Amino acid sequence: MMKKEFSTWVRWLKRNSLDGIEFPGVYAIARSDKNMDGTAFSWRREIVYVGMTNAKGGLKSRLQQFDNTIKGKDGHGGGQRVHFKYPNYENLTPQLYVSVCPYECDVKSNRPDDLRVMGEVLKQEYECFAIFAETFNQLPEFNDKKLSPKK
Repeated sequence: MMKKEFSTWVRWLKRNSLDGIEFPGVYAIARSDKNMDGTAFSWRREIVYVGMTNAKGGLKSRLQQFDNTIKGKDGHGGGQRVHFKYPNYENLTPQLYVSVCPYECDVKSNRPDDLRVMGEVLKQEYECFAIFAETFNQLPEFNDKKLSPKK
């Protein structure tokens, strides 16, 4: 079972309003025609990508890389797979939602506590893959590199 909770779902374009976005963590991106904004996180088929970051820019920076890539730039492998299938950014973004699970720590530190937290982030990403696979018998669409090409 997962130890930490994900935020509520927010529209992609409101992602920077999420609490803890400045920290490392795990994120889930869903694509839906139904309004998920403000709803509680749940494992659902609409989740198309799960990712993580331990970078000093935190979740905010990683989600910005994803955003830049779905606009057509390079930089994020999952974003490239999304852009390949959905090349029109303006049509795609109203359908995208994100939920984050931040972990407060100092990524520039070599303190054992901070290093352990960063390890928990990585472990949490794989736990998310496992839960999704147990629930839906597959990975999220754009995490499956065999079925989802970049180009």
